[in-house]
Amino acid sequence: MLRIHDELFEIADPGLPAALASIYGSKVRPVCTCRNVEMYIAKVSGKYAVKRMPNTGPDHSPGCDSYEPPAELSGLGQVIGTAIEEDADEGMTTLKLGFSLSKVSGKKAPSPSTGEKDSVKTDGNKLTLRGTLHYLWDQAGFTRWSPAMENKRSWPVIRKYLLLAAENKMTKGSALVDRLYIPEPFSEDRKSEIAQRRMAQLAKASAPAKETRQLMIVIGEIKEIGTARFGFKIRFKHVPDCDFMMNEDLHKRLRKRFATEIELWSSNADNGVHLMAIATFSVGHTGVPSIEEIALMVVSPGWVPFENQFELMLLNSLTEKKRRFVKGLRYNLASTTPLACAVLQDTHPQPTALYVTPFGASEEFVAALDELIAQSKLSSWKWDPASGEMNTLPSPGAAGALQHRQTQHPVVSEA
Repeated sequence: MLRIHDELFEIADPGLPAALASIYGSKVRPVCTCRNVEMYIAKVSGKYAVKRMPNTGPDHSPGCDSYEPPAELSGLGQVIGTAIEEDADEGMTTLKLGFSLSKVSGKKAPSPSTGEKDSVKTDGNKLTLRGTLHYLWDQAGFTRWSPAMENKRSWPVIRKYLLLAAENKMTKGSALVDRLYIPEPFSEDRKSEIAQRRMAQLAKASAPAKETRQLMIVIGEIKEIGTARFGFKIRFKHVPDCDFMMNEDLHKRLRKRFATEIELWSSNADNGVHLMAIATFSVGHTGVPSIEEIALMVVSPGWVPFENQFELMLLNSLTEKKRRFVKGLRYNLASTTPLACAVLQDTHPQPTALYVTPFGASEEFVAALDELIAQSKLSSWKWDPASGEMNTLPSPGAAGALQHRQTQHPVVSEA
């Protein structure tokens, strides 16, 4: 519920838009009544949207839709305020990108390296390609889960909220949404008109051979990574009539750098797991898009990102038990840096951070994870798959006060 002046409004209140319009651009801010936290107003697609103020996510009640776990439990803490700069007064966010959105003809574009260090190559002052996807995914709300979301997510929903998330975001002097292509749901009956709209949008990424080309960003669900007549291709699930091409070197590096994501997708595709790609691309004089740089992300059947099979098991368990949680994302952080897998919002009196120790973790990683847990103000739960079955999850309504003991003595899962 929001308070504007002395009047209270539910989000669905028909009088709320007029109330927001009356204070838009002024110094008066709407207040979230969960814990009397100030919010700000942004204009999205011509409508007023209430957003949380920068760095105030943990100040909201855990049950509030505006609640956000402490940034230091995910990769967000490294980039917020540097690569991501929010201006609450203007209702705009500036993103500093660590990858190019232009290409000089004849110059070879960057490609995924065989080592993680090159794909996650910034120090937090700029967003990597993967970090950009994580940010938009989080802003779109797809890192959040509650029982009400069961069977409510599909590609039209994913596309709609990703595009909304990209609005009011500026980068390299232009609106991010103007450089973003997210395929619309495919329909055989509307195949021709969809193709015409796509080509009109992709024309922004083309230029005469001797001029600098402005690259675009595509976000889509991969259907196939395969061989083309000359080189290789990616076919997106909702673009069956236009493949995105890549050369042999890029394909080789992609397969090596993102072998984990591809393996997780291949082994779980029949269970509803999706493989997402974010890529920069150009369009040649033939009208065929060619990928310049790419990153992959695997997501659960509920479209929540995960990094390994054990995280997927945990997410599935949380979903089956109808729990409410927020998934932590890595952004620019390397896999050697620990972070919380997710934060349960339905434990009291405070949320509970959930941690999963990956297989083969080094002593340094385990020590850093324990330090992260010790420094966090949240209750904690930790599962080491190498030690046995999943620990009993904290019950709804009760904070995980005894979870440190359970991490040392795993008990049989309730699943």
